[in-house]
Amino acid sequence: MPYYRSIGSVPPKRHTQHRDAAGDLYYEELMGEEGFSSDSSLLYHRNIPSALADVQPWDLGDTSLTPNSPLRPLHLRLHDLFAPGDAKGVDAVRGRRLVLGNADVRLSYVAADAVSPWYRNAIGDECVYVERGGARLETVFGAFDVREGHYAILPRATTHRWRPLVEGDADYAEPFRAMFVEANSHVGPPRRYLSTHGQLLEHSPYCERDYVVPTAPLLAEDIDEDPRAHTAVHIKHRGTGPSGIGGTIHTAPFHPLDVVGWDGCLYPFLFHISDYEPLTGRVHQPPPTHQVWEGHNFVVCNFVPRKVDYHPLAIPVPYYHSNVDSDEVMFYTDGDYEARKGSGIARGSVSLHPGGHAHGPQPGAMEASLGAERFDETAVMVDTFRPLDLGEGALACDDGRYQWSWTGGEAGTDAPGPGGAR
Repeated sequence: MPYYRSIGSVPPKRHTQHRDAAGDLYYEELMGEEGFSSDSSLLYHRNIPSALADVQPWDLGDTSLTPNSPLRPLHLRLHDLFAPGDAKGVDAVRGRRLVLGNADVRLSYVAADAVSPWYRNAIGDECVYVERGGARLETVFGAFDVREGHYAILPRATTHRWRPLVEGDADYAEPFRAMFVEANSHVGPPRRYLSTHGQLLEHSPYCERDYVVPTAPLLAEDIDEDPRAHTAVHIKHRGTGPSGIGGTIHTAPFHPLDVVGWDGCLYPFLFHISDYEPLTGRVHQPPPTHQVWEGHNFVVCNFVPRKVDYHPLAIPVPYYHSNVDSDEVMFYTDGDYEARKGSGIARGSVSLHPGGHAHGPQPGAMEASLGAERFDETAVMVDTFRPLDLGEGALACDDGRYQWSWTGGEAGTDAPGPGGAR
């Protein structure tokens, strides 16, 4: 995680008495990764953080996954999942549509305009990319103003909620749209970018100055809410069902924003994609050059506006390549993606190129790219090292034709799709 921070009221010595003005003890909570063996923070609560007033099941909806069989490259039109107006009354926790997933990571998408319930992912970290719109992200560590192009990295079990900007808000431009990369592990900078003590090194395409970090505690009364109000927290956790995921609602006898101070190296933070410094070369650079985050068995990469290859005989678009160890997911969020022209790819598209299928530029893209000096494109790529299955969202927005796009988009257009559907 980033670096040590101390926010709000903390005692001079950890694990010692810390009292309020009336002499009552605050309750210290250690939030730590990998048992007591990795990054952690100490949070000081007004209330006992373990206290519960009620426990109920939470129906997570359809979390099933369908194998991508027969094996096909896919074009998923995520905007079809939430047409204009469909964000009304949808929140960014319960409204997510599961797109792709495996045992290591799940990719979901949402368009939302409603305030979410308080939420805690107890399975793994969440890496959220904001495609459009903005939101106020409220957490027990502090609050953030999130806008288009932000990544939000939320450590496992961070209690938080999303408050999208809506029409009438000063900074509102369009509905909040985001992709959620939900890991079964932790998410952070690639290890090759870090010193032995965790500092980002000189060859990293970003540094600690680019992080947006909490600057002050956030208490219930700061947002005009009752500190004593019974509050439900939706928890996504490990389960025993077919998906391995469970849902529970814990109701606490107080508001979750009761942390008067905290310190440590584990906390949520933001990073904006425009602060990513792309690495370029005389010839085409492979995807690991563009890596921004990593989790267990997956990586996240950025493709941003940049100068492209400058060898006099360079071919700026990618060469054809076989993903022998991974599935490749590309989420296209802005600009023109040169290698995919002619395939129907547009803003809000996701392409899935599965391991076992060689992929690369669409016909004519290589020739069209010759002589280009700059690409104006923004995309987020997730490469997984286990095959990805299809969630209900993918099945609902598959264009059904992408697999034929390297042969002119005509041959085989009547071929059956998943489950034999035409």
